[in-house]
Amino acid sequence: MATYVFKAIDFSGTPARGEVDAESKQAVTDQLKARGLIVLDIADKTKSKEIDLDRFKHVKAYDLSVMTRQLATMITSGMTILRALYVLEDQTESKLLKEALIHVRKDVEAGLPLSDALERQPKVFSPLYVAMVRSGETGGVLESALIRTADQLEADNSLRRQVRAAMIYPAVIVTFALIVMLALIAFIVPSFAKVFKDFGGELPALTKVTISMSKVLTGYWYLILVGVIAIAWAFLKWKKSSWGRPQWDAFRLKIPMKIGDTVQKVALARWSRTFSALTSSGVPLLQAIDITGKTAGNAVVEKAMADVIESVKKGGSIHKPLEDVPVFPGMVVNMIGVGEETGALDTMLDKIADFYEDEVAAAVKALTSILEPIMIVFVGAMVGFIVISMYLPLFKVYDQIK
Repeated sequence: MATYVFKAIDFSGTPARGEVDAESKQAVTDQLKARGLIVLDIADKTKSKEIDLDRFKHVKAYDLSVMTRQLATMITSGMTILRALYVLEDQTESKLLKEALIHVRKDVEAGLPLSDALERQPKVFSPLYVAMVRSGETGGVLESALIRTADQLEADNSLRRQVRAAMIYPAVIVTFALIVMLALIAFIVPSFAKVFKDFGGELPALTKVTISMSKVLTGYWYLILVGVIAIAWAFLKWKKSSWGRPQWDAFRLKIPMKIGDTVQKVALARWSRTFSALTSSGVPLLQAIDITGKTAGNAVVEKAMADVIESVKKGGSIHKPLEDVPVFPGMVVNMIGVGEETGALDTMLDKIADFYEDEVAAAVKALTSILEPIMIVFVGAMVGFIVISMYLPLFKVYDQIK
């Protein structure tokens, strides 16, 4: 099946352009005639053979949330979806988002519903986004669904920013410490080694270790670089694999020094906020549970959602399968149970999300205060190890002179 680009007009003379997947040009013509369009031109869609560097980029959550809120505002004011897409297409600064909007607009012009057009751009519009828009179309409240979607994107982006900000300080300190240690071993230690060679005699064990490290680093740096790259590549492949990801996500929840607790709170905040947004938008329950699991960002939560789907299919409850999953505290399970009994599940999920988003903010501050002295000790230990190992032979010579 190939992709064809077409130009057509309807019986009122309004132009239409878009793309259609079909077996042949005749099949495209038949599809367009069935839509009541008069075909003007059909051509094969050509793909560029140049290297596409944009595939490594992504649309920022901020840009997507702003676009969504603008689309909701324009639709609320009475503007048609097609005209609103034209406006967004012209004023959007993000190149990737602009290209996606062009494709969406062409598909809408070709007669597709907005949700189906968005679904054809999976790199920009997630299943959560598409599901909420589709529910708004079905219920005739598209503008409300778009506003909820924008709120969800902003809340999720805020959560990510908090966690990212907390990780910047430790990352900078560790990077700085490694650079200092490598500089000392590569440039300072060899100078001391030449001096110690003139001294003669047996060097302390600590000094021998440091000098050996320097020789390995300066003599086989290319092997070390290849080894580090290979280990990083293997770790990323393992972390993204179907069997490695659950192990990594389970490990993250058990990391000491409050790191595991913070990971758990982030997962619960994202899970409850997403679940609440989907249920309040009118997305069917099973679909909402499935999307929530896939967008939770943790394989443990995703596995729990699979168990919940099986329970719901059999006529069971949502909260019962969660009782056996350690990541869900008793408070969360009981609140969901109350929400199911009272028919206010989305309200309870909102309360859970608000609670854990506040908990994440507090946990991030606590984590930063815990990591700060640990990083200082870590840097001091690394530099101190090298300095002491270099001065031990000098102390030994001094003792001999005395």
